[in-house]
Amino acid sequence: MSQAKEGNTVKVHYTGKLESGEVFDTSQDREPLQFTLGGGNIIPGFDNGVRGMKTGDKKTITIPPEEAYGSRRDDLVANVDRADFPENITPEIGQQLQMEQPDGTTINVVIAEISDQEVTLDANHPLAGKTLIFEVELVEVA
Repeated sequence: MSQAKEGNTVKVHYTGKLESGEVFDTSQDREPLQFTLGGGNIIPGFDNGVRGMKTGDKKTITIPPEEAYGSRRDDLVANVDRADFPENITPEIGQQLQMEQPDGTTINVVIAEISDQEVTLDANHPLAGKTLIFEVELVEVA
């Protein structure tokens, strides 16, 4: 049985939880997650946690924010005057929107607060600043 190492394509089943025990994502009832170790398509702490596992191995991986989605950044929160908000959108807390940056790139934001004068938009990843705990089972190494 081979160990998962850099460059291997792996398939894992996982359940991701916050420190409170709240489940934020799981592959149960879906196909396992497939990715290439070292490919840069998965958060570093998860990628590193799977390295060295063998097919059939199960483990818990605890990932601090700096190896997941980083710390929450205040510079990614902005207040927009309600008068500048598009008329065709009725803002609701938790609503996800895409905004075009001056350089033409698009970012995802969530409406965090609404007042009579302003709408607060947050471009932080929803899991930024959080320690993530994953129960992982390595299903396949290729």
